[in-house]
Amino acid sequence: MTKIPVYFMPGLAASSSIFERIVLPSESFEVILLDWVQPKKDETLVSYAQRMAEKVVHENAVLVGVSFGGILVQEMAAFLNLKKLIIISSVKTRDEMPRRIKFAKMTKAYKLLPTSLLNNVEKLIKYSFGNVINQKLKLYEKFLHLRNKEYLDWAIEQVVCWERSVPDPKVIHIHGDLDEVFPAKNINSFIPIKGGTHIMILNRFRWFNQYLPDIILKPEI
Repeated sequence: MTKIPVYFMPGLAASSSIFERIVLPSESFEVILLDWVQPKKDETLVSYAQRMAEKVVHENAVLVGVSFGGILVQEMAAFLNLKKLIIISSVKTRDEMPRRIKFAKMTKAYKLLPTSLLNNVEKLIKYSFGNVINQKLKLYEKFLHLRNKEYLDWAIEQVVCWERSVPDPKVIHIHGDLDEVFPAKNINSFIPIKGGTHIMILNRFRWFNQYLPDIILKPEI
């Protein structure tokens, strides 16, 4: 039997190492991890998605995106012939965004975020006090992939200003009922994970290992 290729796209600035505990049966699935690349100057999300779609080299692949990666894979889908499109801890349209993100778009407050501070994680680790803080910062550093100011400014703007108003009917949406970034109360038509937060891809990996294969293999209605 031919293996089903499953591509995973991480969230904003994150490394594909966030999927290190996701294990799909190797006899049925081939797992391919994607990572963020540096956007070109003034690049649109659609243009970026087209570039990223070129990294999907299989026909009828499954594309899985987390958070901002979930937004990106929905844009990538326009350039691909996919078997399944799955988003996790993300949104399907701008209407599912929380009020604070809509407010940030209206006021352009997102342009004031001090994104350059993310370049100094090593300094924070060096000078922070206490084992708990150090452990959290080291974990944060581990899962960061792109953290330069140009990428972060671009990525935040793409999230805040995303214009999709009609959901793609092919999207399968998995969402935690305790997601603090994209509250579940704003989300329509999703597979709920009880107790799941925005980082459930990390701390609820057993749920995904158990149920994701069946979600992928389930025939379309």
